[in-house]
Amino acid sequence: MAKREVLHVKGSNHQNPIPTAVKIGNMVYTSAIIGSDPETGELPENVQDEVSNLFHYMREIMALAGGTTDDIAHLSVSVTDRDYKKVVNVEWLKMFPDENNRPARHTTVQDLREGLRVQIEMTAVL
Repeated sequence: MAKREVLHVKGSNHQNPIPTAVKIGNMVYTSAIIGSDPETGELPENVQDEVSNLFHYMREIMALAGGTTDDIAHLSVSVTDRDYKKVVNVEWLKMFPDENNRPARHTTVQDLREGLRVQIEMTAVL
């Protein structure tokens, strides 16, 4: 089995002792990524900035792993309000404009840690 490589991303830290992402062989997995500000680590006041930060972190993780967002195979998105899917779709279409070259995605509405409105988990194949 390949050795696990922990990927540390500035601004994306967990409250628990878990990494933001790991790479094992040609696979990349994330924990729940939150949309905190990359410079301050604080959550933005509006959901648009929170989601924009999430997509920023996905780009950063893929670059650290030696890949690009074209290598993302699946996203699990959690939102606290069904209307936030529309906000996610704005960034989604910027990152994946080609309808024939998008990862699979599943979105659920659920309670998240206090203050969070959206979080994403990602799986990629390099």
